[in-house]
Amino acid sequence: MNRALPVVRLRVPTDEDALAWHRLFDHPEVMEFHGNASAEVSVYEELTARQRRHDAERGFCLWTLLDAEGRVIGFTGAQPWEREWGPTGEIEIGWRLGREFWGRGYATAAAQMTLERLRAARVERVVAMVLADNKRSIEVTRRLGMRLAEVFATPTSRREGHCYRLDPLGSNAA
Repeated sequence: MNRALPVVRLRVPTDEDALAWHRLFDHPEVMEFHGNASAEVSVYEELTARQRRHDAERGFCLWTLLDAEGRVIGFTGAQPWEREWGPTGEIEIGWRLGREFWGRGYATAAAQMTLERLRAARVERVVAMVLADNKRSIEVTRRLGMRLAEVFATPTSRREGHCYRLDPLGSNAA
């Protein structure tokens, strides 16, 4: 069944988005694959500031995701993978939505828009780092045309993770 994807907008995160992200992501199901704990507002303040720098320097970032009514519903975008393990230095695409917005196609629509913006920024390939039991995100990677490239154990929790790849970022991806 092919249903139409919802209308979404992406914008560079503002200072106020740190509070919106904190509120949206303060839910056990949302944080299940992100450390199983809510983050402090200061974490999102730093994250939104870093994303503004990424956008200014690279032309892409984790953008604030807005629905058709202009409500903040999460984020999606891309940023360099800066950890010392995994695909260090590569560009990772990612998304996170408030729980009430799951299952409506927002992540796929926003990720497709992200790929378009990355092509315009001349990014040639992306990865998505997804825990193996995060079935919803794995489905988004499939809809984007990504392929499973590596299976690994995360360094701290030793959970199974997957690295999905999409390269090259041609004009015909999902």
